[in-house]
Amino acid sequence: MNKEEFINVVSNLGLNLTSQQQKNLEIYQAFLEEYNKTTNLTTIVNEPDVYLKHFYDSLTIIKEIDLTKVDTLLDIGTGAGFPGMVLKICYPNLNVTLLDSNNKKLAFLESLKNKLNLEVTLIHGRAEEFITDNREKFDVVVTRAVASLPILCELAIPYLKVNGYFIAMKSNVLEEINASTTILSKLDSKIININEFELPHEHSKRTLIKIEKLKPTNHKYPRQYNQIKKEVSNLLTK
Repeated sequence: MNKEEFINVVSNLGLNLTSQQQKNLEIYQAFLEEYNKTTNLTTIVNEPDVYLKHFYDSLTIIKEIDLTKVDTLLDIGTGAGFPGMVLKICYPNLNVTLLDSNNKKLAFLESLKNKLNLEVTLIHGRAEEFITDNREKFDVVVTRAVASLPILCELAIPYLKVNGYFIAMKSNVLEEINASTTILSKLDSKIININEFELPHEHSKRTLIKIEKLKPTNHKYPRQYNQIKKEVSNLLTK
């Protein structure tokens, strides 16, 4: 996907990018490709693939939520900034927090945010650790193919305000959705939409799972990651 095609397909999502936003994405892609020569951030760095598999893919979240009406957004496991940094560039009024446990990726994001002069909060840590002072502070939490859905639900939902939304960006999730029933009940949350679609050009399948938080989360969640993972592994192997 070239830049012109990208601009056209995101306009079909209802997003019309300014010339400055387009320029910022160009800088992002070029900086990612250059930085990746010395630090392994992602296997996808060339311009056509970045515009399709990182930038456009990140923006598909707006199929499910109007970000012009959102104040605070948390991206768990942001990696090289997908989708959170892309969303900040395209929705500058968003208060975005990017969380990742990889210092090298956060160093890249720190350099990128300075290069683009963006106000973004970068946090080094794990989701189950950052929760202490940040419980129920975010309108929207997003994740992009970080772990299985039941694990992500337990890590993400405690961060949401009541009536906030967790958007999980996945590829193939039917088994994971079925395995999430129990934890969603314990977290007083429910799946309100499952949006399946294909990326343009290559037609790879994507799924957006939209989950609403209905009540405050019991403070025993999230549990330690190993405990969550063990329980979920048992569910997925049944």
